[in-house]
Amino acid sequence: MEAQLSDVEAGRRFYGELFGWTFGQTGEDGESDEGSGGSGDAGDSASGPERPKEPGKAGDPGRAERPGKAGRPGEPQQPGTSLRAYLEGEPVAALVRKTDGRMPTVWSVYFHTPDARALAERIRAGGGQVVTPPHPVGELGTAALAADPEGAVFALWEPGGHRGFGRRHEPGAFAWAELYTRDTEAANAFYGDLFHDALFGPDADPDFGRAPVSDVFPAEMPPHFLVHFLVRDVEAALGTVARLGGRVRVPPFETSYGRAAVVSDGQGASFALLQR
Repeated sequence: MEAQLSDVEAGRRFYGELFGWTFGQTGEDGESDEGSGGSGDAGDSASGPERPKEPGKAGDPGRAERPGKAGRPGEPQQPGTSLRAYLEGEPVAALVRKTDGRMPTVWSVYFHTPDARALAERIRAGGGQVVTPPHPVGELGTAALAADPEGAVFALWEPGGHRGFGRRHEPGAFAWAELYTRDTEAANAFYGDLFHDALFGPDADPDFGRAPVSDVFPAEMPPHFLVHFLVRDVEAALGTVARLGGRVRVPPFETSYGRAAVVSDGQGASFALLQR
């Protein structure tokens, strides 16, 4: 899971205070040294790393997870252009400087795969598009950028040295990814073909949902993924977002997976806050 930002340092200040993240700089070799951050006043904390799961779940680039869980691929970065975010010493996300100002300022969702090239071919066969073919990201792993048949953009990650999330489903960490689409049945068919067992199998426990875009956003909004971060108190977290220069895009609303609100940081990258 990765935020593409124009100002990585501003992102460090915003997310460090909101979620209590600390940061380490990542260079071309993929090495990262944990550095300084902040602690939020929204009551966010976490405990206990989670064990690796099977391929396909969504999240921070490179975690070995089961398909259908929810994280855009990064080119190898020059030192100082990428920060890995940590919660109590465990990786939870990355902030990456945009190399082209025309690129969108976004949070991107990654899906783990043991074979990025094979999955890219299946995406094409299912009517999707491979925007950026699989490519190495230093020694961290292999990434690719894709879009589903309706144009919702997501990324693939084949782990190398970086396996991804150390914490999830805890305050201050990734909790859910929702695909807002115009055709949920078509989305179920497309992603179900890619990640069937994780989404629909007997032992499925996905953290990736699909909903009509008009449920929350104007009907003209393009289909897209929305990353959710867990917080203890949505209202308190909204206050912190506003104080830090962010904006409330959609006030709190009830979902089947908790109480959520859509916000953006001071640079315009949108994400959701989720209170279970």
